Order: sequence, then C-alpha cells, then structure tokens
Amino acid sequence: MLLRHIHYFLAVAEHRNFTRAAAALYVSQPALSQQIKQLEESLGTRLFDRSGRRITLTDAGHVYAGYARRALRDLEEGKRAIHDVNDLSRGTLRIAITPTFTPYLIGPLVRRFHRRYANIRLQIEEMSQERMEERLLDDDFDLGIAFDDVHNADIESRFLLEERLALVINRDHPLAGQQSLDAPTLGTLSLALLNAEFATREQIDSYCRQHELQPKVMMEANSVNAVIEMVRNTPLASLLPAQVTQQREDLLALTLTPAELKRNAVLLLRKGAYQSAAARAFISLAEAFSAAE
Repeated sequence: MLLRHIHYFLAVAEHRNFTRAAAALYVSQPALSQQIKQLEESLGTRLFDRSGRRITLTDAGHVYAGYARRALRDLEEGKRAIHDVNDLSRGTLRIAITPTFTPYLIGPLVRRFHRRYANIRLQIEEMSQERMEERLLDDDFDLGIAFDDVHNADIESRFLLEERLALVINRDHPLAGQQSLDAPTLGTLSLALLNAEFATREQIDSYCRQHELQPKVMMEANSVNAVIEMVRNTPLASLLPAQVTQQREDLLALTLTPAELKRNAVLLLRKGAYQSAAARAFISLAEAFSAAE
C-alpha cells in the first residue's frame, strides 16, 4: 500500500464522487478508480458503496477513514519534526484565537515574539472555540488561545490570564466619572453588543438572566472591533474585556458590581502532539506575559 492510495481514498470519501475527486487530485477518473480498487483488494474489503447515485462509505470505509486521517496527520507531524530548527532561525507557527483576544492580547504577544524570533513565520486565524478544537485535533494549528470551557477530552488547556468583562464607554458618556456600575443601572442603558456567534454574548445573556435584566440592545456586530467603533462614535455602552481600554485613551471600563463577569483565558493544545521549538517558545513567552500583567 502506498501513501498515494490513502490520499485518493480520502479524496473520494470527501467528495463522494469519483469525477470530482479525480479533478481535485488532477488525475484521470480511470486511474483513480484503479487505485481505489487496488486499495480495496489489499485490505480485502469494499470501502465504498457504488450502488446508489452517490458514492458512500461502507461500514469498513468509515472505520478506515478515521485511521487514514490520523496516519496523514502523524506523517505531517513527522515532517515538521524533521525540519524543526531548535535555534529558531526559521520555522512556522500556526495559532488560532477567539476574536475577543485580538484587540488587546495578540498584538503584544506577536510584538514580543517577533522581536525575539523575527525569522519565524506566524499564521494566525480567528475562529470560534468549537471550530478551534476541531482544527487542533486535525493538526491544522499548533496551539490556540481561547477559554477554559474545553469540550474535547483530547485537548489540554494551560491557564493564561483572567479576563474581566466590564462596561466599556467613551469619555463623553454620562457615566464617564464613575468607577463601577450596578446591575439595575446596567438594565437602563442602551447597548452595542457582540452577536450570538460569540461565547462572550452567551456569558452576557446569562449574567442578565441571573440579575433579571432585559438589556436594551440597540446595535449588534460579529466583530469586536466593530463594537468598539460603535462605542467610540455613539452614546452606546458595551460589555467587553476591560483590557481593550488599556491602550485606548478615548475609552473607559467600569467594573460591574456586586458580581463581576470573569473568565479564564487559556492556551489550547492537542494532547500528546509534537511541539515545535517555535511553539514551545511562544508558550513560554505567553505564560511570562500573562504572569506580568
């Protein structure tokens, strides 16, 4: 059995069609069909049911697909391990982050990392935590930055910092002279919030239910930066990480009382995964940064 057979098998499993799979692989359909036939003969079982209008995996095919994907992932890890340079003179680091960290955390981390390891190529993508965990398991990323509500037992988390949600307002807001805000007053304010795609919004809605509030949401967005601009340019307030105001002179953060909205930010890693020198360096830097905050 050749590695080519596994690639061909997974392509047909993904596309459920020999013609589309052959096009994706840039091979002829007869050649692809012959390779799949050879694979089935070597395994002694049929991997695909070809009787219907669409190609489907047999029970044996479903089982084999899991092992095939794992084998390719392990081989890719092996390739990176071979090319890993421990002196960090070159390499690539792939990081996934949940969007609320972009305005205040990823910038300082990237600045410190690039200053020390300028030849390491960084690939950073924003996504939901659920999607992040899936892609960490698929070895699409070396590490993630998210929250400690981990859903998959094959993902490990390492504490990074405590994030506190606060009422964020601009300096012209009527509440600009206050240091804190109680829950009843929060219920009277017009708000601009992240939409339901964000775990942050779920936490905010839970807080409001707990305090029997009906928030007056006047604007919503699926971008943290968009919500920040709404607050900067309107009388609306928002509930965002207090840290977003640290580098912005035109924004203020008011502490929620009596109960604050807190959650833990963590580094996410696939258990047992190979860690490159670049990944180890970034983890060390991130942990040192959070300890200093």
